[in-house]
Amino acid sequence: MTGLKIPFDQLSIEALHGVVEEFVTRDGTDYGEVEAPLEIKMNQVLNQLKSGKAVIVFDPESDTCNILKSSDPFLKLLDKDCP
Repeated sequence: MTGLKIPFDQLSIEALHGVVEEFVTRDGTDYGEVEAPLEIKMNQVLNQLKSGKAVIVFDPESDTCNILKSSDPFLKLLDKDCP
């Protein structure tokens, strides 16, 4: 699996909102017992990106983006692969 970390602040507002909206509306995304409105979910993810608790990863092989917690072990593998 490959991936490139994409700093959220290097995306246009439109692109960032598109990535976040696609992420929070995916099947299988769990927000607990109470379903939150889309705007709240998006704000939660945006706040995690801004605080460094989450990071956007682009996979060039599948041409897709994902948002991972900063503590995700996959990110450590990405860091090892970077020169």
